[in-house]
Amino acid sequence: MNSVIQTAFDSWTPPVATIAMLFLTAAIYARGFHRLHRQMRPRFLVWRLATFMAGMATLFIAVASPLEELDDLLLQIHMTQHLLLMLVAPSLLLAGAPAIAIVRGLPPRIAKAVVGPILRSSAVRRLFAWLTQPLVCWIAFVAATWGWHLPATFQLALRSGGWHVIEHACFFITALMFWYPVIQPWPSAARWPRWAMIPYLLLADGQNTVLAALFMFSDRLIYPFYATAPRVAGFTPLGDQIVAGAIMWVPGSMFYLVPAALIMFQMLAPQNLSRQSAREVDIHRRVASEIPAPHL
Repeated sequence: MNSVIQTAFDSWTPPVATIAMLFLTAAIYARGFHRLHRQMRPRFLVWRLATFMAGMATLFIAVASPLEELDDLLLQIHMTQHLLLMLVAPSLLLAGAPAIAIVRGLPPRIAKAVVGPILRSSAVRRLFAWLTQPLVCWIAFVAATWGWHLPATFQLALRSGGWHVIEHACFFITALMFWYPVIQPWPSAARWPRWAMIPYLLLADGQNTVLAALFMFSDRLIYPFYATAPRVAGFTPLGDQIVAGAIMWVPGSMFYLVPAALIMFQMLAPQNLSRQSAREVDIHRRVASEIPAPHL
């Protein structure tokens, strides 16, 4: 192993609080999923549990693994970390339909005494309705992407652990907002027609392509911080920047283009939708009444 990488691994200290929070969230979801799987098996199949846990594992790799120690050595590692935070983890977590499962996984006293009143609040409902408007989601996501990739803000996050945490939080929260209208986690209702998600994704891919091209075709180092970083695996700072742009461009674009293509194929395919059974509808209403959420 490269001596620089070995030194980074040796200096890594596991973030105990972050790891504990990730495991606690996974355990609460698993507990709630187990209950819902017994009550609403067609709606909560095992694949939802698998996608949510995969999302939690992705979060762990991005923010609680030794990868965190390498992002100030190689820009390509940093871009991989951002890709995990903004594209992979949020989409997997939302595919697990986490809202109801997490609330059902909480102790009943906490769910009824604390979470229930918050979710019944008209102010919370209005805020949630605004935050899940597709246009707001798209703008917030793109603003966070470009705002934190400006040289001044990006290097601020590299030099300050606190700002680095804020940067990652902005990426992750706005990514959850962005993917929410696309995945439409149960039991939320669509705000825009399904076809509108195609230009929504294509425009997002367009801005991602522009940003990636700036990394790949710039003849100068965008982030001078990496000029003084130790050399790893023979990469020059400019060569590292080109690889970072390629990671953002190719794998990044796939996360926008593949869902857009799938939506288009779904719209063109014959619809063979069956009605929900009376039992499932009844259970759905009972769950909604027990756990009032802003998106129900």
